[in-house]
Amino acid sequence: MKKILVPYDFSTVAEHALDFACQIADKADSDIMLLNVIEHPTADSFKTLGIQDVDPMEQLYIKKMYELVQNKLSTVVADAKYADERISTKIQLGNPFNTIIDQVTEENVSLIVVGTEGAEGLNEFFVGSNSERIVRKASCPVITIQNKSELEPIEKIVFASDFQNTDDDFVGKLLDVQKKFEAQLNIVKINTPASFTSTRHDRKQMEDFVEKYGIANYTLDIYNYKNEEDGIVLYAEDIQADMIALGTHQRKGVGHFLAGSIAEDVVNHAKIPVWTAHLGD
Repeated sequence: MKKILVPYDFSTVAEHALDFACQIADKADSDIMLLNVIEHPTADSFKTLGIQDVDPMEQLYIKKMYELVQNKLSTVVADAKYADERISTKIQLGNPFNTIIDQVTEENVSLIVVGTEGAEGLNEFFVGSNSERIVRKASCPVITIQNKSELEPIEKIVFASDFQNTDDDFVGKLLDVQKKFEAQLNIVKINTPASFTSTRHDRKQMEDFVEKYGIANYTLDIYNYKNEEDGIVLYAEDIQADMIALGTHQRKGVGHFLAGSIAEDVVNHAKIPVWTAHLGD
């Protein structure tokens, strides 16, 4: 894991994300990049940037904002608790969501660790649909953080699936996470009235999945609930899990399990860290 990207808006949840990223970096010997995105006040005025007739006041605003953000980021990095970390900072102008997604490729990012709330700098960017878009569109795995979380010990990772839409690349990343955290993988199928299947059917699917990928240190469960997203969160609470791992797709409007909104809904409601990565399309 070469580089971890932490979108940073100076909020409490952003600090939680940075602290968690530092713990991962220590374990994986990774670099961390703090990214702050300065968004222009209006879409129309932002379009004029780089054109000769730019309002001088707009130029002054951007310059002052850049200086302010740079000073604040420098203060964060200078904190004694980050003294042993390899943290760089970057400030970009533009749309926050698009900029974050673009930086994954530009900076060769291996993982995004992002807070799921925020009220400063990015205008509550990490609330609701925007955090879902990062999970859906980022080409690398994403860990979302709502509360202050400790990497040690992460002993139980819930993995929920329909076991029809997994692929080798995704499972490889999942098992790498399990190995790095030295955690038990709690494999679960959420059975709902809308997509009911028999216990025998589900058990056979999960056993075949475990055998195919040679998974060790795991449990198998079937959890009945009215919908998948709440069932995942409640199951994780019931077994006192430390993390949830889910697959998601980049495309929209897919009807089957975890292809679209389910993973993103879990991100918005789970109190523990949620790791997501793309399933093959």
